[in-house]
Formats: sequence, C-alpha cells, structure tokens
Amino acid sequence: MSEEFGADFITITDEDGQEFELEHLETIEYNGQTYMAFFPAVDSDKAVEDIDLDEEYGLIILKVVVENGEEQLSTLDSDEELEAVYQQFMEVLFEEEEES
Repeated sequence: MSEEFGADFITITDEDGQEFELEHLETIEYNGQTYMAFFPAVDSDKAVEDIDLDEEYGLIILKVVVENGEEQLSTLDSDEELEAVYQQFMEVLFEEEEES
C-alpha cells in the first residue's frame, strides 16, 4: 500500500449505531475471501498517557461480504478463522517492514 498520499481512513457504524474511524493498513485475499486490517484512528483529543494501546488500539480484522449486491465489512465467523487470517496479515506486514 502506497503511503505517498498519507493514510487511508474509513468510518464504520456498528450494529448499535456508533461510528468509529479506522485507519486501513492492508488488504489480503485468503482462501477465496477478502480481508482488511485496520487500526482504530487515534483520538487527538486524548492525552498520550491516557491511551491504553492494548485495549483501545489493537489490530482489527474485518472481511468483505456482499449483501444485496453491496460490499460490506463484517466480523469473522470463528476464532480459528481470525487466527489464520491474523497470521497471514502478520506475514504480509512484517515482509513489507523488512523491505523498507
């Protein structure tokens, strides 16, 4: 992913109607499915010492599903799927880091 123009951000709405801004890290294809990795956007109003990176800013993996002809992001179906896809993202992200 090119950083030439800066980071890509999206806003998603959960089932409770809350909006979240996410920074897109990478998209991969795995077992015929498209997955996207994100970090929550850091709220610039929070002081750095008030941010719990482990709790609030962990890697978020969502998959692309098509409903009624429209692409949507969805959570993964199982812990096994999440673990397998997480490992794929780690390989891709660390490979890109080593090439830099």
